[in-house]
Amino acid sequence: MNTIVSEKIKRLRKAKGLSQEEMADKLHISQSAYARIETGESLSWQLI
Repeated sequence: MNTIVSEKIKRLRKAKGLSQEEMADKLHISQSAYARIETGESLSWQLI
């Protein structure tokens, strides 16, 4: 399940033409935290 969400988040970000850093700024989190969400290493997306 976590992998499915991570892949969808990544696909949506790329479709909008945003970098991980730009997306992280929009979510008010660090780029490294966003990268962990996108790779499935973190479940922080549940808090967003």
